Amino acid sequence: MKNILRAACAVVLLAVVGLGSLQAMPAFARKYSMSCKTCHAPFPKLKPYGEEFAANGFVIKDKDTPRYFVDTGDSALSLLREIPIALRLEGFLAWNNANQRQVDFLSPYILKLISGGAITKNIAYYFYFFFSERGEIAGIEDAFVMFNDLFGSDLDLYAGQFQISDPLFKREVRLPFEDYQIYRATPGDSRINLTYDRGVMLTYGFATGTDLTFEVLNGTGIHEANVFRSFDDDPYKNVLLRVSQEIVPAFRVGAFGFLGKERPDEIVNSVWMAGGDVTLAVKPFELNVQYVERRDSNPFFATILPIDKLMTRGAFAELIFLPKGDDSRWYGAGLFNWVDSDQADLRYSAATAHVGYVLRRNMRLTAETTYVFRGPYAEHIRVGTGIVLGF
Repeated sequence: MKNILRAACAVVLLAVVGLGSLQAMPAFARKYSMSCKTCHAPFPKLKPYGEEFAANGFVIKDKDTPRYFVDTGDSALSLLREIPIALRLEGFLAWNNANQRQVDFLSPYILKLISGGAITKNIAYYFYFFFSERGEIAGIEDAFVMFNDLFGSDLDLYAGQFQISDPLFKREVRLPFEDYQIYRATPGDSRINLTYDRGVMLTYGFATGTDLTFEVLNGTGIHEANVFRSFDDDPYKNVLLRVSQEIVPAFRVGAFGFLGKERPDEIVNSVWMAGGDVTLAVKPFELNVQYVERRDSNPFFATILPIDKLMTRGAFAELIFLPKGDDSRWYGAGLFNWVDSDQADLRYSAATAHVGYVLRRNMRLTAETTYVFRGPYAEHIRVGTGIVLGF
């Protein structure tokens, strides 16, 4: 155990130039000549102003003037003068005791090109392309068009591919190594989870602080098209309904329900999920908690002696510490994951500690340690350190 602790401490103390995760979009900062701090806290999360900016189609009201578009003399043509582009690069120096107890240069861990912005009034787009994700070309993940303020109301429509869990907690702003594991849990041969899928998402916000989200999804993830050039392999569509209520500015509660079916061949797997979440922000802390319950009728698509419902449930709790709020030069975060299931290899529990130091608004040092209590590699320690960079 002493050797493990020595190795873990050694890696944390190595201030090596690897690159960590960055979720900001520097192209927006360039466009509006404003700091990344306007929308993002030092911890990779959106501030309320950033949430409003994204929900408004990546436009600051009363600032998106005609100078951002080419004057072609055709009033029916909206042509951006410059295409907003940003790059994100990740790499780490890491150590773990589940892989021969070795130190590893994980660089580049991720190389991503990001683009997004307003195409015209109330219509925007966003996508990113992975040039490299853990050594492979991953391609496109998020890619959608947004129609803002439909019918002159607060109704927004997103069409394309996106993360089902975005209305809950955004996986794009999670910690560099440790994920929100219950969102990824996929029993048997099912293709349904709470990560990426294709479909449409409708959102509506009330003046009372109530937010509604409704999603209609293929239920097949973002795999390649089949021989018929179709993404969906069955006649079913999956749906999610999410309700979130702000009790007071520092306290929000939410709940969601999910219903779906999948039939890759002739056997149907019926899925339902339900869960609740809480966000409590009392400076200098923010606590986020999510719980999810899931049932599958036949996730292995067995024709003989099918499983009579497979249970999966899980939760995570994330605590963020910003000692000086948005002006913090350093921050800390802790994450606890727990997943239980009738399927043994899905069972998981782990605790993660993360710390970061801001060198520049678009550059910060990070260090992260995870201890896995239960999972495929129980009693597993993983440590990584690096620098967060965006440009």
